[in-house]
Amino acid sequence: MSLAGSRLLFSLVFLVGALASWAAFNLQTGGGLESCSLWGVQRLLLLALGGVNLLAVIQGPGRVGRAVYWGLNLLLGLLGVVTAGRHVLLQNIPSEQLLACLPDMSFMLRQLSWWQALKLTFMGTSDCAEVTWTLLDMSLPEWSLLFFVIMLIFSGYRLWRQLRGARKAVALP
Repeated sequence: MSLAGSRLLFSLVFLVGALASWAAFNLQTGGGLESCSLWGVQRLLLLALGGVNLLAVIQGPGRVGRAVYWGLNLLLGLLGVVTAGRHVLLQNIPSEQLLACLPDMSFMLRQLSWWQALKLTFMGTSDCAEVTWTLLDMSLPEWSLLFFVIMLIFSGYRLWRQLRGARKAVALP
């Protein structure tokens, strides 16, 4: 794939990620949605995805660089699927079976190791089980899961194409 083509794809992924981040931020601030810590992790992953793709657009990487960037996108997509999937699972558990509350993430990171804070975050709270907003009968974590699944599939396909193209280039005399 040409440099312009790869820049275009990275630009599109950046724009979609930026739009999703903007929508999530507006729903929380303007819509008055309270976010649980899992939603915060998903937003952080959205920002990281946008940042990686913005760097790829600015750099205009070669063949190896494109493979690295698509690999990073694949990793962030996988982390997003795990996080959003856990959030969707928590929404299907009665809130009485979950913790009542957790301290905010900054407090947990100051008092606990990052691994302990992450474990507590993934345990979820009754706030995470609450569905406060839907669009087309899908909650925000379900939309997030859909976005990350699409990014996972797209990034995996692009990485596979990069690696397959690299193998063909090496095999040719």
